[in-house]
Amino acid sequence: MSNDSQGSVKGEAAMVLPTPGSVTSQGPPLSPSTTSKPPELPDELVQAGWSKCWSRRENRPYYFNRFTNQSLWEVPVLGQHDVIVMTLLTWCPLIQVEPTTPISPSTPGIKPWSSAPEDKQAQSATPTTPSPAPAPYRPAVVYWDLDVQTNAVIREHPPANHLPPHPEIELQRAQLVTKLRQHYHELCHQREGIDPPRESFNRWLLERKVIDKGHDPLLPSDCDPVVSPSMFREVMNDIPIRLSRIKYKEEARKLLFKYAEAAKKMIDSRNASPESRKVVKWNAEDTMSWLRRDHSASKEDYMDRLEHLRQQCGPHVTAVAKDSVEGICSKIYQLSAEYSRRLRQTHLSLLQDPATEACASPQQSRLVYCYPVRLAIPSPPLPRVELHFENDMACLRFKGEMVKINRGHFSKLELLYRYSCIDDPRFEKFLSRVWCLLKRYQVMFGSGANEGTGLQGALPVSVFEALNRQFGVSFECFASPLNCYFKQFCSAFPDIDGFFGSRGPFLSFCPVSGSFEANPPFCEELMDTMVTHFEELLDQSSEPLSFIIFVPEWRDPVTPALTRMEGNRFLRHQLSIPAYEHEYRSGSQHICKRDEMYYRAVHGTAVLFLQNDAGFAKWAPTPERLAEVMAAYRPSSTRTSSLSSPGPAHITPGEREIAPRTSERMQSGVMSPGDHDNNNNSSSSSSSSTSPQNKMAAV
Repeated sequence: MSNDSQGSVKGEAAMVLPTPGSVTSQGPPLSPSTTSKPPELPDELVQAGWSKCWSRRENRPYYFNRFTNQSLWEVPVLGQHDVIVMTLLTWCPLIQVEPTTPISPSTPGIKPWSSAPEDKQAQSATPTTPSPAPAPYRPAVVYWDLDVQTNAVIREHPPANHLPPHPEIELQRAQLVTKLRQHYHELCHQREGIDPPRESFNRWLLERKVIDKGHDPLLPSDCDPVVSPSMFREVMNDIPIRLSRIKYKEEARKLLFKYAEAAKKMIDSRNASPESRKVVKWNAEDTMSWLRRDHSASKEDYMDRLEHLRQQCGPHVTAVAKDSVEGICSKIYQLSAEYSRRLRQTHLSLLQDPATEACASPQQSRLVYCYPVRLAIPSPPLPRVELHFENDMACLRFKGEMVKINRGHFSKLELLYRYSCIDDPRFEKFLSRVWCLLKRYQVMFGSGANEGTGLQGALPVSVFEALNRQFGVSFECFASPLNCYFKQFCSAFPDIDGFFGSRGPFLSFCPVSGSFEANPPFCEELMDTMVTHFEELLDQSSEPLSFIIFVPEWRDPVTPALTRMEGNRFLRHQLSIPAYEHEYRSGSQHICKRDEMYYRAVHGTAVLFLQNDAGFAKWAPTPERLAEVMAAYRPSSTRTSSLSSPGPAHITPGEREIAPRTSERMQSGVMSPGDHDNNNNSSSSSSSSTSPQNKMAAV
């Protein structure tokens, strides 16, 4: 199934002998024992299973391999036909066998192996003249470069103890996560009378996995503390009502009235202290009185009044809702832990041999280039997954559950699988694992329109090319098989992503040297833990080590991760890229249309260079290098980009003000004596949040 075999088969598939006349309905093709003695073949071909036969219909010789059931018109070349090639098997009506390997995305138009009997009868009635093989599928635009070799060096480590993926388990996990989302929605409605904050469940999964020590790759089950700060903060921010962005004066007036009314109603219905009741009711009634008598106020007047009301009533509203919101967070976590335990029991029962925890072997001292995650537990036989193509989409179905991916990214997954997987050389488990991969990410980021796509956004291809040329970057710290640019990357799910090149989660990845790009999901807890990991790695290694980090430039209030990196002793340089002057690739790039691939960032992006001394000496951020990166970040006129990112336009959780305002400008500065870049790049960020709704806030 390699590229080489596909290329060599293209011409030879046309020479497959369709000779129905030489085959009876009961038996295999004619063997040398039933024909006149053919000229001798080289011993190497005979040992490989090849023999020369005679076609009575075509009145000419052909060559048959008894091991692979392949038939060729011309003398086979040793080494080119040792692997069963789907093109030959499916296009040859002579051989009535069910292929055991999946259809390669490089051979479009071929039906899946689950063909019906009438299809086989139609095949046997095809003309006997050889048919040309379909041309290999080549994507019109490629968003990756899998030829870049890694410079990341790690210490050798033993295989991981994750349970191997299985479609049955993945389907059950998807159902349980969907059920958990429904519980979350119902609890928010029943206890607080609000809809759950958009994508707060997705960020809860990210935040929990930072500290989770449980066994399930997705559902948290062993976290301390039990109450998630992320979920608590986002739910609390929407109490008593969700504050949306406003454009007109009448909208601001209505929003102010609704907030005052909701705060008064909430404080009356909860067990609040007399002082809290007095403060909230007095401020709410004062606001309503002001609204009734003042009809000439501007939008800014209404917004100032709303901000004042939130400051006066907010602490008291939070105090009465605290126990209820903590109960929501605790209940969701307890259900998740129960679902995780149930899944693991079912998963263990599917394995042929009971999985045992391998003893922790001492860390090896040998330094090697990084390699994909290997599993210590062998994978059991996997059930069949059906594949068919609809226009430019590959559709994979298992038990009625269909996932889709465009054919360009499907061919990318095949290449990654070929480079990284070592336990499935014949691709017998390829489609099952692709289905598990797509289902896992679909479940993690939700099924709503554009939901989760911001958490999977990636840098433009031109930026990756510039980083590789100028700074030797060959590794992504936060990616997935779907959005990665290099074939070496870290991702969230080592159990399934490892078959497609993942080196595991970045927080457990410990490189000794190399040049890395980090564009984390914009979750505060994850970014803060990321900075701690950077500091430990840079402090421990004396080899060249460099991290180029891309994070949103939120200034109101500033995020702890950005503050820590700006004051870090390893910071060598910092760039600020203004809002609307750069773009990102969509997180749904594997299913979206080509004209939806890029979208403009509506907030500034901070680019920080963290390097140890050896890394700074090797990949110093010189003015020339920085200029090329900045030029690569500018939106290209040759591609279409959306001015808005996915998702509805409303306030993000934790936002301190209602109307968007321009944040302070920040200049890039040289943090090392060896850097003589004196160009000051200023940028203005859009209104920021402590827990963003999307990786890119909506316009």
